[in-house]
Amino acid sequence: MIIKDHINKFPDNPLRGENLDKLGPRFPEMSESYDKKLISKAKKIANDNKIKFQTGVYVGSSGPTLETPAEYNYFRIIGGDATGMSTVPEVIVARHMNLTCFAISVITNLGKPENPDEKASHEEVKNVAESVEPKMTLIFSELIKNI
Repeated sequence: MIIKDHINKFPDNPLRGENLDKLGPRFPEMSESYDKKLISKAKKIANDNKIKFQTGVYVGSSGPTLETPAEYNYFRIIGGDATGMSTVPEVIVARHMNLTCFAISVITNLGKPENPDEKASHEEVKNVAESVEPKMTLIFSELIKNI
């Protein structure tokens, strides 16, 4: 999933504490955290290479635990399409420093509330991520060539 926006559900924000003005403003602009030009280029690369993808909103939450069925349902209700334990803090810090951001999330388990008996495991997450690594490498390699 090409990330077009995020919802920050981390218990702590990486910018709390003393602000170093030389790195960025106390309250960075976050309305367009993910660069639309890079998203467009990545979509074209994926389409040109027949790589199935979607775009969506990523919900960042803390770990190290997988989500409960109620949490998956909550994330859908608040507008999330996928969730994970990384990406959001890094993007917040990068935007604080006025860096251009682009992110993709590999969807490793579906967390369907209608199938609460389907269990996710860390092993499954790793296996799915490994299986799509060549496609991710291709997208990022081509994207870097086109910047």
